[in-house]
Amino acid sequence: MLAAFRKLPLGWLQLRHKPLRLLVALSGIAFAVLLILMQLGFRAALFESAVRIHERFDYDIALFSTDSVFIVRPQTFSVRRLYQAQSLDEVSSIAPVYIAPAIWKNPWSNNRRSINAIGIDPEDDLLDAPGFSEGRLKVIRQDAVLFDSRSRPEFGPVGAAIEESGRLTTEVNDREVDVVGTFTMGTSFGIDGLIITSDDNWLRLFPGHARNDIHLGLVNLVDGADAVSVRDGLREYLPDDVLVMTKQDFVERESAYWDSATPIGYVFFFGAIMGFVVGAIIVYQILFADVSEHLNEYATLRAIGYKNRFVVGIVLQQAVILAMLGFVPGVAVASWLYGSAAAATSLPIYLTMERAVTVLLMTLTMCSISAFLAVRKLRRLDPADVF
Repeated sequence: MLAAFRKLPLGWLQLRHKPLRLLVALSGIAFAVLLILMQLGFRAALFESAVRIHERFDYDIALFSTDSVFIVRPQTFSVRRLYQAQSLDEVSSIAPVYIAPAIWKNPWSNNRRSINAIGIDPEDDLLDAPGFSEGRLKVIRQDAVLFDSRSRPEFGPVGAAIEESGRLTTEVNDREVDVVGTFTMGTSFGIDGLIITSDDNWLRLFPGHARNDIHLGLVNLVDGADAVSVRDGLREYLPDDVLVMTKQDFVERESAYWDSATPIGYVFFFGAIMGFVVGAIIVYQILFADVSEHLNEYATLRAIGYKNRFVVGIVLQQAVILAMLGFVPGVAVASWLYGSAAAATSLPIYLTMERAVTVLLMTLTMCSISAFLAVRKLRRLDPADVF
């Protein structure tokens, strides 16, 4: 019986018999695949871009204010917490970091836009970002900054201007600054652009800010020290006005904020579920119509001795064929849209093999569920009733 099933691609023959219906089904499945892939892609970009700063800084332990919600708008805490952490034998170095939104003046259009400004000690090579190591010592000079070349285009063609002339003069917080170089980081859902400068220059941009009030403390440990053990020790040693986190803790905290404390992560996840439901409905309608239209043929197969599982298997075969054929154009269009969206937003939107395989399995599941719903009539089919 299995050999006969393999020799009779009835599922494909029935699908091909109605080309227009097949085209509609494939279009619906491709749209569902596209919708699911885009929503999952945006959701992954949300989490990946949100933790760029957390992952690119060089540290083992991070100190963060307990009042801070997320990295874009951090609250301050005393730099003394860093000095207290430095007293541990396992700590090799510390680095205070200042982070706050500033107002950038586009030197071409004179429009003003919020940009995040980070202040660090340029003597420390703290950031793993192309261009930073080469340009960090340039910001020792007064009123000099580095600009993220992957910031939103609304800030102006800063990268091109730097490549052409080596520097650019503009205003940040109504203070004249020189852009002396660029680095490559990228935007996120909370950050449209980024500049980095020395801690002294940062304090000049924010004259009302006290030097001893920092937004982030980075702690590096000696070789061989266990970050988890040091973290636990610091949590007991330091006052409870700071969070003590390993790099993994810090990344997970930020991801959890975007996933649960904001509606964005939920919206993207819900969009993917809706794509799954839409695709399932479309496939169900197509398969149910096909079953109803060929009910006499299915009854004939039952009457001449074919088992019920063979008849149901034809519909399942159709479901698998629809899933595979509809997945290909859906993933092709999604891949192209990923590239377009990444170029327009500077967000890390790209197709991964893991995501493609996940959506393929979701598509097969979606079509299989629809097939099982569509064959309910076949399970109760009695040839005597049909004839």
